[in-house]
Amino acid sequence: MNLYDVLRQPLITETSTENMAVGKYTFKVADNVTKPMIAAAVEKAFKVTVTKVNVSTVQGKTKRMGKNMYTQPSWKKAVVTLKAGDKIELFEGV
Repeated sequence: MNLYDVLRQPLITETSTENMAVGKYTFKVADNVTKPMIAAAVEKAFKVTVTKVNVSTVQGKTKRMGKNMYTQPSWKKAVVTLKAGDKIELFEGV
């Protein structure tokens, strides 16, 4: 898989911004990737050392438009912990 197929986009939320202070960064990733693939993609893209990867599947929310109900698609989230002293410059100043 290509690097850009694994990492879809960084997630900028209040919780993920607080976790950046301790070296944890959050990404939206493809549904069929594994922890070693995510670690390799982050190390290659940002030239840092990954120590831990936590992955969770976020269930899609049920929405309503008029009388019709539909479900948004589920997606996969990865929280990547970096070695002490490493930073990802993409997130700086957010």
